[in-house]
Amino acid sequence: MAAIATFLCLLILTFVPLYSSEYTVVMPDSSSALVDAPQTGFSDRARTDPDEQRAVYAIMEATGNGWATSIPDVCRGRWHGIECMPDTEDVYHVVSLAFGSLSADTAFPTCDLARAGFSPALLALPHLRSLFFYRCFAGGNTRLPEFLGRLGPMLRSLVVRDNELAGGIPEELGNLTGLRVLDLHGNGLSNSVPTSLCRLTRLRLLDLSYNQLNGPLPDFSFPELTVMDVSHNHLQGRIPSSISQCNSLVKIDLSRNLLAGPIPPSLGELTDLILLDLSHNRLSGPFPCSFPNSLTTLLLNSNPMSSATIPEKAFKGMTELNTLVLSNMGLRGPLPESIGELEKLRILYLDGNKFNGSLPRNLMKLEKLSELRVNDNMLAGPIPIGRELVWKMGRKLMVHNNSGLCYDLSNGRYEGMESMSGVKYCQVKSAEGEEGRHATKHYAAAAADTARVNRTPPSASGSSSSDSVPGLGGTLERLVAVAELLFLVTVFL
Repeated sequence: MAAIATFLCLLILTFVPLYSSEYTVVMPDSSSALVDAPQTGFSDRARTDPDEQRAVYAIMEATGNGWATSIPDVCRGRWHGIECMPDTEDVYHVVSLAFGSLSADTAFPTCDLARAGFSPALLALPHLRSLFFYRCFAGGNTRLPEFLGRLGPMLRSLVVRDNELAGGIPEELGNLTGLRVLDLHGNGLSNSVPTSLCRLTRLRLLDLSYNQLNGPLPDFSFPELTVMDVSHNHLQGRIPSSISQCNSLVKIDLSRNLLAGPIPPSLGELTDLILLDLSHNRLSGPFPCSFPNSLTTLLLNSNPMSSATIPEKAFKGMTELNTLVLSNMGLRGPLPESIGELEKLRILYLDGNKFNGSLPRNLMKLEKLSELRVNDNMLAGPIPIGRELVWKMGRKLMVHNNSGLCYDLSNGRYEGMESMSGVKYCQVKSAEGEEGRHATKHYAAAAADTARVNRTPPSASGSSSSDSVPGLGGTLERLVAVAELLFLVTVFL
């Protein structure tokens, strides 16, 4: 429900300026009834345009709402799902129609799923600016009709959401050049995205997500577009570089498609971008050198960038970033120190790659970090995270399957920390100069080698003297290991 409420708020905020400068809009009240007492505040002489009233009756019939024909004046009544505005001649015109029950307190007329359809009578509403169908069509037999493209340049918002439709997106929708919102989310639409949509240069929101669209993504260039969501389709080809010309974008979601090729460097030019989700595609390297500093969420996981490395300054200046997900990408090489400069970072997923070297020491500065995954890599050296942060993250800290990682005892022991299960201790001593840092880097590996030497089983011919006292053998073995480790530390330092 939160997502639907956000969507409705976006529509309201987007279109209030369109109406307020010219008309007073008859808004439905908050009651749950579909029809209430007559609307007040307008001239008693005002009536709905007769042609538009007949059109509304036909549209209601087509959606299974034949009861509406008993309403004497569709605009003068308090009827949820319809909005009207009067002209200077005291004639009401229909500017908005909405069908589908979003929630118990949003009582738009629902549709009869067994027989609902799009009525050509929509073309008899020349002042229509917003058309909304939510869960009105089922069975996969209804298509988006071509005549929707003849609704004219007055239409500002077309939302056909979460229906079971057949076929593709009609080319004719490209004729709706006044459109600000095109939302066809979750309809099962197939075929390619028509290039005619490139003519909708005034779009602010484009949502074609959760369909079965295929083929390439057209060269969209919408200067006013703020939201582009074409996720969960079967789109192929490259991400068009023209997307950088949509320079008002705040959100781009192209996830879960079949897009290939490199990530366009021009995405870094989108200075207002907050969310970028390119996850679950077939994108290849190289890894981009930079991203917009405005980003708060960057999701690139599950793209096969085998052998690609992350440039040292890839995340430089991204002070607003709070979510970074780079899981399962086949990335190699060391992790850039710039990751530790992302002070607002809360979620960091680097798992399922081939990163080597050590974790950046400035990770300890990320006090807001609540989830960290570095498991299934080839990392080594100390885990630069304090005990309190380890406790805070709990199971959301994943460091397993990095044979060289160890935990710094100077941070306190981690008994009871399930997320650190299987991780060895490494007593990292502070050392000044390059030589000291070098010793710290290799200490964990030396400790692991020594431990393997001291786990040699006793010979079959007999047992050591310590075996006669339960538990003493293990203690002696540990003492010997500690002595040898101290010797190794002396050599390194």
